[in-house]
Amino acid sequence: MLNTLRKIVQEVNSAKDLKAALGIIVLRVKEAMGSQVCSVYLLDPETNRFVLMATEGLNKRSIGKVSMAPNEGLVGLVGTREEPLNLENAADHPRYRYFAETGEERYASFLGAPIIHHRRVVGVLVIQQKERRQFDEGEEAFLVTMSAQLAGVIAHAEATGSIRGLGRQGKGIQEAKFVGVPGSPGAAVGTAVVMLPPADLDVVPDKTVSDIDAEIKLFKTALEGVRADMRNLSNKLATQLRPEERALFEVYQMMLDDASLGNEVKTVIKTGQWAQGALRQVVSDHVNRFELMDDAYLRERASDVRDLGRRLLAYLQEDRSTNLVYPDNTILISEELTATMLGEVPEGKLVGLISVLGSGNSHVAILARAMGIPTVMGLVDLPYSKVDGIAMIVDGNRGEVFTNPSEVLRKQYAEVVEEERQLSQGLDALRELPCVTLDGHRVPLLVNTGLLADVARAQQRGAEGVGLYRTEVPFMINQRFPSEKEQLAIYREQLSAFHPLPVTMRSLDIGGDKSLSYFPIKEDNPFLGWRGIRVTLDHPEIFLVQTRAMLKASEGLNNLRILLPMISGTHELEEALHLIHRAWGEVRDEGADVPMPPIGVMIEIPAAVYQAKELARQVDFLSVGSNDLTQYLLAVDRNNPRVADLYDYLHPAVLQALQHVVRDAHAEGKPVSICGEMAGDPAAAVLLMAMGFDSLSMNATNLPKVKWLLRQVNLSMAKELLAELMTIDNPQVIHSSLQLALKNLGLTRMINPAAAKTL
Repeated sequence: MLNTLRKIVQEVNSAKDLKAALGIIVLRVKEAMGSQVCSVYLLDPETNRFVLMATEGLNKRSIGKVSMAPNEGLVGLVGTREEPLNLENAADHPRYRYFAETGEERYASFLGAPIIHHRRVVGVLVIQQKERRQFDEGEEAFLVTMSAQLAGVIAHAEATGSIRGLGRQGKGIQEAKFVGVPGSPGAAVGTAVVMLPPADLDVVPDKTVSDIDAEIKLFKTALEGVRADMRNLSNKLATQLRPEERALFEVYQMMLDDASLGNEVKTVIKTGQWAQGALRQVVSDHVNRFELMDDAYLRERASDVRDLGRRLLAYLQEDRSTNLVYPDNTILISEELTATMLGEVPEGKLVGLISVLGSGNSHVAILARAMGIPTVMGLVDLPYSKVDGIAMIVDGNRGEVFTNPSEVLRKQYAEVVEEERQLSQGLDALRELPCVTLDGHRVPLLVNTGLLADVARAQQRGAEGVGLYRTEVPFMINQRFPSEKEQLAIYREQLSAFHPLPVTMRSLDIGGDKSLSYFPIKEDNPFLGWRGIRVTLDHPEIFLVQTRAMLKASEGLNNLRILLPMISGTHELEEALHLIHRAWGEVRDEGADVPMPPIGVMIEIPAAVYQAKELARQVDFLSVGSNDLTQYLLAVDRNNPRVADLYDYLHPAVLQALQHVVRDAHAEGKPVSICGEMAGDPAAAVLLMAMGFDSLSMNATNLPKVKWLLRQVNLSMAKELLAELMTIDNPQVIHSSLQLALKNLGLTRMINPAAAKTL
């Protein structure tokens, strides 16, 4: 059966359109199961009826003519119950219905399986036989597997519009919707341009060469070629990006340097491997290392290395990518979008981005947010190779993409796009104004940073300091642990850029699956492994050097705050505090006049929620990491598109946990902040303020929106709203109640313009 299944799947995948695919399925399934009839019924959304679309064994002339409502016949029963139906004698069933035009009165046994895509029934697959017989479990499983395969085929057909013309009225299904992960907010209407990777590293074979110098020369030429490309792209984007955002291209340049990728490839060539094979070897080592990491932001660096590798290979193969034509309102699609692909599109033509792989933490998503381009990531179901040139809508607020949109939908989204444009113009005026509610409550808004690129953007948006600086980034771009001196220089740059505003630096957050190339760790369950504070406590030498560098960097500035990640109990905290005091004593002994900075604990593990009071007693402040906390509370990896819709920071359990932390921290007289996506969502920020969070830290892009909204509300109103929402046990109801409350205040458009429309 498995071989049969594999053959059918291959045959179906190579079919030119849906009609051919359905024809292959009914023929092959009929043959494989030895039945007399195999038919496919598809649900026509316009009439809400199951229409016979393909058959082997029934009268072919009835295709497109025979249809039944969901409450009619056995087919309708399979569709409404959403489960298989296996009958020895179909005629005995009360729901049996006879259609004269199909000539089916002679068939006794019936086996039907629903075709389901994204929890939506799209049709029914049926086999029938003359004699009475009960189909066995193996046959039932085969049909269920086949219908799952068919669901994918239909989704592809919907996306490309090839279903059109198959409905009873000759219209059939018009538009299709695909759901991914929001990458960058906003909406766009345009034409799809698919960009395929320039070269495929995975298929490069090993090959021994005798002329090593010639290979090194070839590779050097390729390096120069890619370097020049990068410079050109960076210059091309110069008018669209601020200098600090162009720093991402400098990272690429650094990777190409002799000290990094370039040198490693040359070393492998010297062993007698040809340049292409050496490149594949080095790139795949780096990619594997990055992909094992736990930090989503760093995990996404794998795609950058892969992109560089492909570009170098393209030069080595002398196969430059074909010059694509970019229409106005280009929506760029790729299996894995990379920062450099953005630069390929002529200025002013790019309006939206779609990546089949990746998440909201990808370089591309970060760049897209900086450039203000609506982006959807993780669109795994999109048949991207088939959608080139068709009309599309990208909704970066909801993470949705529409292919072949109707005129009505297009119009609605065009209005949304125009509103967004007017909105962003109005927000610039807020930069110098404080974030104060109508009844005078002041909420400091801070930013999360990692790259130097984030600094200027944060200042431009009117940030009041840094709520989270990810110190692991400098460790990542190094080939060894950076020395105390090197770290000092980096931290000093951050602290002086924001002085006198506070900068909260998180101690090194690596471990387990977030391995550094020079510090490899292999684990079966990295999410629950050796990570965060657990690593640095086991290696006090790393922790002490970093703490000393932070303390020395703050001399004369005194705006440092230290934050400890992944704390799961008081024992870890006591150990870490002991080491910080030791480092502080050593720095003072060396003559540096540095006061002891405020120290805080990150609340991102459920255990820390229930120990918040005990932890708060021993530190100066608490900071909630809402991303990790939500993931751990709901047991959902938010970068996994299959379960991403279950990741919801407005889940009652998350809201209760947050309230609990604020209550316990304040009971000990300690301030509590929150950093993570939740703080950057204007609607959620209203609730966080009501809970009593003392400051919110977010992505710089979202800061003006949050400030605008909080300046339009009263704290007393926010508290009433929170009390009401805390009585609700369903996240969807919380979302809609929150939207409704803000809508009644006339504030919905700011949160998500698309939500204000009935799309």
